[in-house]
Amino acid sequence: MRVNMMNVVGLSGFLFPSHSLRRRTRKANGALMRIALATVLVAIFAGNALARPELDVRRDATVVAVERVMPSVVNIATETVINLRDPFDDMLQNYFNIFRRHQPSSQVSLGSGVIIDEAGYILTNDHVVRRATKIWVKINTNNAPYEARLVASNSRSDVALIKIQAKPGEHFASVRMAQDDDLFLGETVLALGNPFGLGGSVSRGILSSKSRIAPKESDQLDWPNWLQTDASINPGNSGGPLVNLHGDLIGLNVAMLSDAQGIGFAIPIKQVSEALSGIFTPETSGKGLWFGARVRAGGTPVTVTTVQARSPADKAGLKPGDTIVEVNGLPPKSFIDFNEILIDNPKSEAKLVVKRGAERRDLTVKLVPEASFFNADLIEQRLGVRLQELTPQLARSFGLSSTEGLVVADVENETPAAEALRSGFIVTAIDGQAPGNLTAAAKLLYGKKKGENVRLDFVAQRKRGGFVAYQQMAAEIPVR
Repeated sequence: MRVNMMNVVGLSGFLFPSHSLRRRTRKANGALMRIALATVLVAIFAGNALARPELDVRRDATVVAVERVMPSVVNIATETVINLRDPFDDMLQNYFNIFRRHQPSSQVSLGSGVIIDEAGYILTNDHVVRRATKIWVKINTNNAPYEARLVASNSRSDVALIKIQAKPGEHFASVRMAQDDDLFLGETVLALGNPFGLGGSVSRGILSSKSRIAPKESDQLDWPNWLQTDASINPGNSGGPLVNLHGDLIGLNVAMLSDAQGIGFAIPIKQVSEALSGIFTPETSGKGLWFGARVRAGGTPVTVTTVQARSPADKAGLKPGDTIVEVNGLPPKSFIDFNEILIDNPKSEAKLVVKRGAERRDLTVKLVPEASFFNADLIEQRLGVRLQELTPQLARSFGLSSTEGLVVADVENETPAAEALRSGFIVTAIDGQAPGNLTAAAKLLYGKKKGENVRLDFVAQRKRGGFVAYQQMAAEIPVR
């Protein structure tokens, strides 16, 4: 039998491949495996991309924060009716008994705001709603405007609280307030607003500077007390929120520096919280009730910050630092909810469950009328001056057209007050603040320490023959 050696060599190469052939085969198989694995991975990632659209690189932290906050941003439009009066009218009325009527004019202004409670409470600047006769609110998610009312404001801090006149049971998206001083210099911040009613707007920047100096108690707040950012803040954005990338409210947009580019300012959340804690209380509800404690503005937990001595809250045993767990059996959802429960209670009594450290306590607070404590008697005890409110009848007897101020009815002899004041003088301000009424004046004096000086601005009436002249004067009187 003849054997073809070439066939044997070929067969042996197939059955017993050479080293170089085996190496080439392994490389080819490895390449095939890598191609197959890549194909599987592409299919997996493609399937995940279709199933998980949130991996879109465009939806970064900024977009998510804007989506969270924008539904709570509103446009605020106000109308202020101005009654014009010519000084010549006073002479015609006093000497000739002639009355002239003028058509009132109106001014319209626009600004922004942010909802801080689902019941429709809106935070904005005081200068946006100051002296407004009517207020309308437009929400980004609803084209129909709502009418709103001013709840409280503070011109010193430029903070105001208004409330939407909503239907019963209607709720709104609200922003979450950040903790005091939860700020990082250089962190990304977003300034949101709804200027001119054109819809929501967003600008992004960094936190360029924190509040430079701590505000003084009696001074007007200004740019040294505010946050600085290079996020654009236009006039229509006043009152809108400044938020961090978590969507938490860290400031309230207030102004831009006209002499520079890219410099805007916002009121820090700490100052906003302090202002809200003071202007939204049972005492400011219009019902004349005295509670005597303040809670921190924001969400839960509701924490007591201050308690007035000899107040109903003090007598009930409430202490600064207490956490309010329940009010009349209900857990308060926010500081607004807590105050609303106190205000709306027809019995003016609240049963509180508070947490003090690890201990829980049951307390009962009985709210009392403010006028029963803050009255002319308290003022006389502290200053030695008897004041009374300036009624329209008294104003006419003094020849005045305004009822602003308090009349000095009597002054104790041989007191510091007797050296400066006389009966008939009209007190127009106490430590730079208009007293309003006896209750407000007594509250201004209540927290003063013995020996501390109080500045009284007053109008002194001077009679010269048949003429009466008025002179604006001031005096420092120590508290007794």
